Amino acid sequence: MALGGDGRGGPRIKIKWPVTVKTDKGSMDGVTLDLGPDGAFVSCAKPARLNEVVDLIINAPDQPIKAKAEVIWSNIYGPDDDITPRGMGVRFLEISGEHRKVIAKVALEHLKSEKVDPRELEALQTLVIDADEPPPK
Repeated sequence: MALGGDGRGGPRIKIKWPVTVKTDKGSMDGVTLDLGPDGAFVSCAKPARLNEVVDLIINAPDQPIKAKAEVIWSNIYGPDDDITPRGMGVRFLEISGEHRKVIAKVALEHLKSEKVDPRELEALQTLVIDADEPPPK
């Protein structure tokens, strides 16, 4: 279930939640393949371009999570398979403290059962507790 810290701004969990991606060319549907408090990988048919800023609505079970995100990795033309799925990696630029806290709580619950570096769990726990403070720039 877990994708540990791998240079992408913190731990991520493998979780599939429906996503609506809004770009300057319109909107499209996708699904998260992994998600963390700082970003996600969104599987979709026509990923946005690298560095493009998009609006996301992640349809979490209890409430929709809204975020503005920058595309930091995009697989527009590559293979669409289990190793390299069609989609895009995004980094959240704007997300409410409440929504970041929702993601951190879900990630913390998923990762507690995995063998994860305790420092990563501590970072998530801090986010859950201190989510109302603005993220560092």
